[in-house]
Amino acid sequence: MALYAELHRHLGGSVVPRVLWRYFQRNQSDLSDRFNDYDDFEDFYTRPRNTLDEYLELHTLVEKVQTNDTLPYFIYRLMRGAYVFENLAYLELRYTPYLRTPEHLSQSERIDAMANIVEVVGKASQLVEYPIVTSQILCMHSRLPYEVNRAIVDLAAQMRQYVCAIDLAGGDAHYAERLDEYGGLYDYARSLGLNTTGHLYETEAGCYPELLPYLMRIGHGIQIPLKHPELLPQLAREGQCLEVCPTTYPKTGTLKDIQQLKVVFDRCFEAGVDIAICTDNAGLHNVRLPFEYENLLTQDIISFKQLQACQDAAFRHAFAWKHKERPASILSNILKPELNAAR
Repeated sequence: MALYAELHRHLGGSVVPRVLWRYFQRNQSDLSDRFNDYDDFEDFYTRPRNTLDEYLELHTLVEKVQTNDTLPYFIYRLMRGAYVFENLAYLELRYTPYLRTPEHLSQSERIDAMANIVEVVGKASQLVEYPIVTSQILCMHSRLPYEVNRAIVDLAAQMRQYVCAIDLAGGDAHYAERLDEYGGLYDYARSLGLNTTGHLYETEAGCYPELLPYLMRIGHGIQIPLKHPELLPQLAREGQCLEVCPTTYPKTGTLKDIQQLKVVFDRCFEAGVDIAICTDNAGLHNVRLPFEYENLLTQDIISFKQLQACQDAAFRHAFAWKHKERPASILSNILKPELNAAR
């Protein structure tokens, strides 16, 4: 059994269509009534969008139903699928906790409520029957004010037992007017000893070299090898890893065809820049991590040797994978209790 590490998966986008449909049927008939049947809903939920902003609107559909009470329901099914169907040994879940708090509360009350969300996600992710090493990445958001984003950084520092890093999300085209603010927040996060990643260089409008020095990993980053390859030697020197999510780019209209990623992989390998292959929003895409690997291979975008290098890079750059073990040794560690019991 191969075992994999997933470094870029959104909690909102990780809910597979069938699970979300069943939840709506059981709890929100007004939403399920908008669709004739499950096939109608799946088509709406998973079809490609014209822009990244249009695509991100789908997250709001899920964020509103991921509450203190419902998060264990969604996370249990997420973890079960990740273990049984994807053979994940390691998973980082990212999300904005503020957007899971009740909207009727004041801003300060919602900030106070974020800690409980992080705890619920942390505890719900620790399942004996599905022993995946998990951690959370808390996302600052381009739609949220400075005070909330700063509180998210503080919360990440306070809850390190559950949180491994800080991210910036919300569509990289919307960062331009607040670059100094985001740079300051990242600098603050680094001063607290937090790991950092960020959605950057995903779209042609989201290329901000000012933010690169603050990041240990780069969420997506595909426009660097595509449009700004002169930056690749800098990334290699800094040991920054790209979190490339192949199915996302045709879904968001960022790339016309997945074949365009061949340039991304070729230039990164030539420059010595690591890539971790990820799903981003496995539920929205109705795609699991092994298919991302298979799709890149069958379309001759990467070789088996490059695939193995990307799989190793995912473990090497995992924020909460303390022992940095190679995948071959992971299975034996997971099976040790069973082996000892058998003896």
